[in-house]
Amino acid sequence: MQNRYTGDIGDFGKLGLLRVLQMSGLTIGVNWYLIPDESHNNDGRYVQYLKNYDYCQLDEALWQGLNCIVKSQKRGISSLESGKILKASFYSEPLAIAGKDKAERAAIRKGWHEKALMTLSGSDVIFVDPDNGIVVPSAFGTVRENKFVLPDELADYYNHGASVIYYQHKARRPDSFYLDQHKELIEIPRLKESIGLGLKFTKTSQRYYFFIIQPKHKEIVCAAVRNMMAAGWDSCFEVLE
Repeated sequence: MQNRYTGDIGDFGKLGLLRVLQMSGLTIGVNWYLIPDESHNNDGRYVQYLKNYDYCQLDEALWQGLNCIVKSQKRGISSLESGKILKASFYSEPLAIAGKDKAERAAIRKGWHEKALMTLSGSDVIFVDPDNGIVVPSAFGTVRENKFVLPDELADYYNHGASVIYYQHKARRPDSFYLDQHKELIEIPRLKESIGLGLKFTKTSQRYYFFIIQPKHKEIVCAAVRNMMAAGWDSCFEVLE
């Protein structure tokens, strides 16, 4: 996540999903995986949905709240943490590792992750929002690693009792690639008992939200997703089987 993305259509989708889960009675924790804003592209510009009342009908309070943030021209994750849009525990410390050598980066990340675990402890569902998704081999151990989540970090949240949802950027690969990647992830020993689920956000810049569900949360999470889709969100999301 970068501050400049705040209020774009991606936020509408992920916050809409988290609000549905919250309304089902689950407590929510969010780790933004915040990194410094970049300027090499125009990501974050997708705010035209705020002129389309079809989105307002899905979740008027969310649509209005994000509209106010974008119009204020003070876009940043702090504006999402007031409790007006989502009542949750938030971990907002940036994962800033530029200019550090490999050993320093590893130490910084370890401490950062341990603080996140402590801050979000007790949440039923923890959402992690890395820029790109699951780490790829070419980024592992490099300065680019802060744009990704590590499998062990997801497993740590799961083994602390939370169900986990992670963001996955869609590049030029078919859905099956990302779905197979997720299935492989939940087969690692530390996630062996988990239940997988995938949602594809189909509007504008496509992306995925992959679930690592605790058995104790399976019924309530699956019911919440079914109800969300039946309430009109199927115009934005597709369930991946």
